[in-house]
Amino acid sequence: MKVDNMRKIDYYAGIPLCFLLSLGLGLRRLFQPRRPMTAGKVLLIELSEMGSAILVDPAMRKLQAHGAELFFLIFAKNAASLRLLGTVAEDHVFTIREDGLVSLVIDTLRFLLWARRQRIDSVIDLELFSRFTALLSGLSGAANRVGYYAFNNEGLYRGEMLTHRVAYNPYLHISKNFIAMVNALLSERDDDLYSRSIIGDDEIRLARVDIPDAQQEAMQQRVQESYPDYVGGRQRIVLINPNASELLPQRRWMPDRYVEVMRRVLAEFDDVLILITGAPAEYAEAEDLKRQVDNERCINFAGKLKLQELPVLYSIASLMLTNDSGPGHFSSITDLHTFVIFGPETPKLYGSLGNSTPIYAGLACSPCVSAANHRKTPCHDNVCLQMINVEEVFTQIQAALAGQAGDV
Repeated sequence: MKVDNMRKIDYYAGIPLCFLLSLGLGLRRLFQPRRPMTAGKVLLIELSEMGSAILVDPAMRKLQAHGAELFFLIFAKNAASLRLLGTVAEDHVFTIREDGLVSLVIDTLRFLLWARRQRIDSVIDLELFSRFTALLSGLSGAANRVGYYAFNNEGLYRGEMLTHRVAYNPYLHISKNFIAMVNALLSERDDDLYSRSIIGDDEIRLARVDIPDAQQEAMQQRVQESYPDYVGGRQRIVLINPNASELLPQRRWMPDRYVEVMRRVLAEFDDVLILITGAPAEYAEAEDLKRQVDNERCINFAGKLKLQELPVLYSIASLMLTNDSGPGHFSSITDLHTFVIFGPETPKLYGSLGNSTPIYAGLACSPCVSAANHRKTPCHDNVCLQMINVEEVFTQIQAALAGQAGDV
C-alpha cells in the first residue's frame, strides 16, 4: 500500500475511531478503575521504520533489566531488522502485512487475538502520533498503555486511551525519547506528564554483535565470487548505499554525485574495492551507477545478501557512505566507520548510535519532516542535499581512508 494512502486512512478513519474507542474505554474506567500493574509482559509497537528497531534496542534492554518479557509488533517487510540484535525472541514478534488493505485488516484482527492470548500487561507505542497504533494499543487488552500525547499541541489528536502520557521532545535524540517512555512505564507514581527525567548518553549505548572468523571468511568468499581478484587482508572494501526508503525519497543524494565520489576514491586508492549495496529491487539502479563509474573495482552487490548478513559484510569493510536510511543504523552494531548524508531529517534526532559521521548542510528549512506533519514534506526540490557537494564528501572519505592506510 502506498504511504500516502496509509496516511489518509490514518487521518480520515483513525480520528473518529480513536474518539469512539476513547469513549468506550472511558466508560469502562467509570465502572472498573485502573489498577496499578507492574511492567510484566511488554509489547512494543514500531511498524514503519527499520532503523528504529535498532534505535529502540537500549530501551528494550532497560526493560529486560527490570524483568520485563518483551513482545514486538512490526510491519512484515521490516521484521528482519529485529533479528540483527535478537533482543526479542522470534516467537514474540508479530508481523502485519501492509501490501494491501485486505491483508492489513486481516493481520490486524489476527494481532488483536494474539495480543489477548499472550495476556500483554503493557504496551509502549513507539510511533509518532499514529492513530492506527493508538487503536492497536487501546484494543490490545493491556492495562498499561504508554505513548506520545499531544497535550496542548494542535492537530495530533489520537484519542484518550493512554494511561501513561509522554511528551515527545523533537530536540532530543529519538533513542532518548524511547527511554523516556520506558521510564514512564517503570515509574512508581502516577503523573500527568511522564517525561521529567534526565537521560544520559550512557543509556543509549548500543550492543555490538560478535562476528565469528568463519563467517567473515565466508563473506570474503562471497565478495570474491563477484570480484575474483579480491584477496581478504590485502584490499579494503568501501561500501556505497545510494538508496533510501520510499517513505521519504527526498533523502536520496544525487546519483551522479555518488558516481563522482566513487571514481575519485578508486583513482586515489588502488587498494580499494567498492561494493554498491542495496535491496534486490535496487539492483538495476546500482547496475547503472556501476556502469557510469566504469571501473572493474566497482561491483554491484545489490540484492546479494539478506539483511541478517549485512553485519558480517560491515565487519570486513573499511568504510561506508550512505543516505539517511536503514544501513546507517544497521552498521552501528559493528565498528564500521559510516558516513551518513542527511537532508530532510536531522542527525540530532535520528543520527546513528555507532561509529558514524553525519554530513549535513543544515539549511534553515531542514529538517522539514517531523511528528507534526507525519513525516510528509511539501518539498520536491531537496536543496538540502544539493548543497552537499562531491568535494565535501570526498574530502572526508579521503581523510578516513588515508588514516586507515596499512590497516587492511
